[in-house]
Amino acid sequence: MRKVIAAINMTVDGFCDHTAGLPDEEIHQHYTDLLGQGDAILYGRITYQLMEFWPTLLEKPSEDKSMNDFAVAIDKIQKIVFSGTLKNVDWKSATIAKRDLKETVLELKQQSGKDIFVGSRSLIIQLMKLNLIDEFQLCIYPMVEGIGLSLFEDINDRIIFKLVNTKIFNSGAIILYYQPKSD
Repeated sequence: MRKVIAAINMTVDGFCDHTAGLPDEEIHQHYTDLLGQGDAILYGRITYQLMEFWPTLLEKPSEDKSMNDFAVAIDKIQKIVFSGTLKNVDWKSATIAKRDLKETVLELKQQSGKDIFVGSRSLIIQLMKLNLIDEFQLCIYPMVEGIGLSLFEDINDRIIFKLVNTKIFNSGAIILYYQPKSD
């Protein structure tokens, strides 16, 4: 059975936003490697549209090799987009989900293959409420944003996690690897 892994960036004050944080070469390399360990990444519309930046680096590479490498990795992985408003997607490796989130994830988990990543805050919240996330990889940047979207907004039940690993970057960012504890 494949694991569903919620991988997201956040600040010390708990805000998550793909425009917050200070990703550097080391962090881009980490996420490039991580994408190679998965078969699919699930996005909501807003995050998907933010991620559409990356194919532009395939056409016109940046001077930062780590960003270019990440662009290649994100381009390769299958993207499944959950949206009530998007009717089509331009990214060749992306599709719009045909069923609801729960059905799609339950089916994906039963298939053989590599892990499934969740890269959108809204989907992480929904999947937490459904108890369908096997692991959280929270990359915490050493900064206070002061404003933004809280990852754990609208979570009203107590969830206890077990810390299973950590990874510290030279920049001071840290990834905390958590698994929800079973009752």
